[in-house]
Amino acid sequence: MKRYFRIGLLILLATTSCLQTPRTQVLFPLTLATTTENNVTVSIQLLKKNEDKYLLSATFTPMEEAHLYSKDLPITGIDGVGRPTLLELSFESQIKPVGELMESAPSQEPETEPKALRVYPVGAVTLSLPIELPPGTNWVEESVRVTYMACTESGCKPPVMGKLISIQIPGANLIQ
Repeated sequence: MKRYFRIGLLILLATTSCLQTPRTQVLFPLTLATTTENNVTVSIQLLKKNEDKYLLSATFTPMEEAHLYSKDLPITGIDGVGRPTLLELSFESQIKPVGELMESAPSQEPETEPKALRVYPVGAVTLSLPIELPPGTNWVEESVRVTYMACTESGCKPPVMGKLISIQIPGANLIQ
């Protein structure tokens, strides 16, 4: 009986220590979160551009034959139609932006009115924000906000506005 107790105790201790082991090795690209809502999958990643330059990146992959709207649209769209595709830092973020939000493909003028309602080509689009990592040697709990709206020729899904996505991001001194 004592033998089974000791084996059980060892398994419990090993499991507990594994659960509390902090992530220490950082491999790039680092997937931080993935979520799906209204037929669009959003994958958040941290990319290393060069020695101390990083990109916080979000790839928006809509359902088949759907397009997303330009990051440059007003938040309420054009005359209430469409919503921008956005990746934003939360208000209390320790991550610092060091550049403008970039897009993987330029938006295009639509074939129908209103012409100001610019869209990305059908399929996935990636938005990337140059950032400075938070200071320190720990993983930091953060959240980012995403906004998007997917449409096909037959209709649109409801917009997702300012959805908070929780992420863990490494401190700047953790990566050397």
